[in-house]
Parts: sequence; C-alpha cells; structure tokens
Amino acid sequence: MANNGDPGDMAVEKFRDYLLLLARLHLEEGLRRKIDPSDVVQQTLLDAHRQRQQFRGASPAEMAAWLRRMLACNLADAVRAWSRDKRNLARERRLEAAVEQSSSRIDAWLAAEQSSPSQRAMRGENVARLASALAQLPEAQREAIVLHYWQGLTLAEVGRLMSRTAASVAGLLQRGLKTLRQTLSESR
Repeated sequence: MANNGDPGDMAVEKFRDYLLLLARLHLEEGLRRKIDPSDVVQQTLLDAHRQRQQFRGASPAEMAAWLRRMLACNLADAVRAWSRDKRNLARERRLEAAVEQSSSRIDAWLAAEQSSPSQRAMRGENVARLASALAQLPEAQREAIVLHYWQGLTLAEVGRLMSRTAASVAGLLQRGLKTLRQTLSESR
C-alpha cells in the first residue's frame, strides 16, 4: 500500500539527523577518518528519493525502518570499498543487526521517557525529533549520551574514552538530558 499520509510527515529529509546518529554509531573510529558518515547518509537519502515509489509503508516508523535498511546497505558498501575486501556476508549482517539494535535502544529510551499509551504510539515520529535535538547538543554532551545510553557503557568507560572523570561524564549527561528534554518539549 502506498503512503496516503501527509507528505510532510513522510519526507525522508526529516530523518537525516536520525540516520547520521546511526551512521556515526556504527562506523569504527578508524574508518570515520576515511568514510564521512554524512556522505553515507546523503547517499541513503538520495537512494530513498530515487526509490520512493517502492516504499510500501504508511507511517513514519515504517519509513524509519525502510531508511535504516538502506543505511545498513550503504554503510556495508562504504566499508567494503575502503577495506578492498571481498564480500563478507557475516560482516554485513552484523552491521545491519547493529543498526537495528541501536534503533531499538533509542526506541526503548524514548518509551521510558514517555508514560501514556498515546505518547508511546508516537515514538516512531519522535525518533527523528530526538536525533535532531541530539545534533544541536554540544559535541561532548552528545557523545556522552550516545556512549552511555545507546552503547550501554558505564560512566567510568565513557570517561576513559572521553579522557574525563566519571563525575565529569555524569555532569555532561545531566546537562545534555536536561537540554534534550527542554528541546523536545518545545518542539511539540
């Protein structure tokens, strides 16, 4: 069934920040020097525009899932191009599973922050808003939130990666979450 909803609700561009967050999460640091996550996201959005007639969903959540599959394929293609390795189906499946797992963590975090059934039903739409709000945070706050909440690292582990103390990371998380909540409540 083709989309009959509001075209603004289903515009692929509104998922840019969400896809960028996922791409950054799943490109190893060494590869991020060679592959720009923004380029992979741009290719994904371009593919989505070209293949828009193939989208059979009717909701923003289905659009997000469709775009995540495209992003996983484009990430695998980019990694393969840089590594000059032959096709490694196991690596591609791990990458696709990792993208889905990160998306699930984001959904779970949003669900924990929302209490009513109607708010939980809007989760798919809120993922794009969350990614956009994250993109507005200072880099250190964004990195601490992503490492702690979506990669599941402890405060001490995040501190080691960011060359900070656990107390400093806790402060970044507190300020970042406060700003996120404020930004998200203002954008409703």
